[in-house]
Amino acid sequence: MACKSNPILFLFLYLFSVFIELRFAQQISRPEILPKHCNDRWIHIRNLPSRFNLDLLSNCSEYPIFDDFCPYLANHGLGQKTFNRSHSWYRTDPSMLELIFHRRMLEYPCLTSDPDSADAIYLPYYSSIDALKYLYGPEVNSSAEHGRELFDFLSRNQPEIWNRRLGHDHFFVMARPAWDFSQPLENDPPIWGTSLLELPQFFNVTVLTYEGRAWPWQEQAIPYPTSFHPPNLAFLESWLQRVKRSKRSTLMLFAGGGGISATPNIRRSIRTECMSVIDDDDATNSGSGHNGDASLYSKLCEVVDCSNGICEHDPVRYFRPMLQATFCLQPPGDTPTRRSTFDGILAGCIPVFFEDLSAKSQYKWHLPEEEFEEFSVTIPKEDVVFKGLKILDVLMGIPRARIRRMREKVMGLIPSVMYRKHGSSLGLRTKKDAVDIAIEGTLQKIGMRVKELDLE
Repeated sequence: MACKSNPILFLFLYLFSVFIELRFAQQISRPEILPKHCNDRWIHIRNLPSRFNLDLLSNCSEYPIFDDFCPYLANHGLGQKTFNRSHSWYRTDPSMLELIFHRRMLEYPCLTSDPDSADAIYLPYYSSIDALKYLYGPEVNSSAEHGRELFDFLSRNQPEIWNRRLGHDHFFVMARPAWDFSQPLENDPPIWGTSLLELPQFFNVTVLTYEGRAWPWQEQAIPYPTSFHPPNLAFLESWLQRVKRSKRSTLMLFAGGGGISATPNIRRSIRTECMSVIDDDDATNSGSGHNGDASLYSKLCEVVDCSNGICEHDPVRYFRPMLQATFCLQPPGDTPTRRSTFDGILAGCIPVFFEDLSAKSQYKWHLPEEEFEEFSVTIPKEDVVFKGLKILDVLMGIPRARIRRMREKVMGLIPSVMYRKHGSSLGLRTKKDAVDIAIEGTLQKIGMRVKELDLE
């Protein structure tokens, strides 16, 4: 059912279903998990008033400058199916990460209703959705207030939960880069963003975000959700087989927008190089003298134009080309990270980065830093933009045997960067996905911090 055709009914059905699950999730018996398996893994979900999560969804179409996100609330934030008969593919919007994560937390096997016995406290706060009223709504000049109401609640309602560790054992999720919540409190007039992460009250809280800053220890980047959310192991295995069998007839691919301004930047350099390769009748001979073999490819470069967000909710537009490409170029845009990195990995396409902030220094839990060169290529953007280095020359110089090993490594990453569907089969739950790894990393991070505090 389309949200715009009957938004009241849509929201009622969605909020009612979530309400029921929220109220009864912790009462579900989980006989398959023995208590000993939950040592150091117990999590308590803090019971927040609905104004911090579910009530925020009722304003899904009230921000004229921001997209109407009502359609993306379906399936607990996964969005509507790409096709009616689809089992694994959805029109997922990245701004729904907080809903997706919240729904998955309800299935976590080591939940406890006792905060005193918990190793971590999860705050189901939809921070990025709450931020919309400061970024695009009527409270744009009050952005320093973002998060203060939440802290007031935590410090007054069962304050002993917060005071036990002063927030060091708490965590929540942000469906935007940390930069959007890092406006200095003293800015007057306010500039872009809110000041949530600048509030001293939250300095101790672990934050899972799409893109962390380099210095705050509490910020940790986790993958952007793609459109692929399999419900069972068979659908995952089927997709992995398709990726493995896919013929890689394109050497390198860029799916994205930008790069059309006169100002020198990496996206402009990529488009210029790709267009020159496409227009050059002798481009197929440009690989002579390299270890690579240009004759293996029917295209040396392809651009999937995703300007103005036309690809964001249409995965078919870019996944088919990615399945046919050997390398996927992942240049920074407004910020260093991008969802396309994980779309490309899901398609078995070897990522090519142009700065470490795009992935290597961000997603250490999901993309191990010590193995980074085994599944990716890094080309400094300055060498491309200002020194004339050709991306094509670098990629054509990579031996075919190494490319095969890199692609196998990329395929091995697919389960760990995908977000499986809530309510998935027990078989699929044996494969750690993005949420499982994020929770595991969070528990370790909080555990180490708490031990440090105990030693002080």
